[in-house]
Amino acid sequence: MSEQRHTISVLVNDQPGVLQRVSGLFGRRGFNIRSITVGESEEPGLSRMVIVTSGDEHTLEQIQKQLYKLIDVIKVVDLSSNPMVGRELALIKVGADPSARSEILGVVETFRAAVVDIGTNTMIVQVVGDSTKIDAMVELLKPYGIKELSRTGVTAMTRGLGSKG
Repeated sequence: MSEQRHTISVLVNDQPGVLQRVSGLFGRRGFNIRSITVGESEEPGLSRMVIVTSGDEHTLEQIQKQLYKLIDVIKVVDLSSNPMVGRELALIKVGADPSARSEILGVVETFRAAVVDIGTNTMIVQVVGDSTKIDAMVELLKPYGIKELSRTGVTAMTRGLGSKG
């Protein structure tokens, strides 16, 4: 079985320490977290964690079983087993001498990104999309000198009117 990325939605009680217990479970079991986002869900008192991890099907099954053992975990769904929409946001501060700005703006326009700040010799670019798009944008901006990079991690949900995850 090959190792692949999995995007998991975990509905949890909105309680102090839940994030620590979930991330601790991954660490103790040797499962890697590629990204994790947490925020309010559509249900009051519940938060949704979206975790991107990697492993084979057996690893995914073990992760799901272990998560269900945590008292504050309500529901675990493998979003990547269905058609899904996954998005990430990145802020990229790039070196931008006045002479390079038009080139950078060309890259920004191509990626449907936005310049959210312009300094004397820097620009901050905001880009939203799937992780592949973010990676490509970062690669194209590297020649200008990336001064700082901040990525949110993936948030996701299944497409259409199917089951909630």
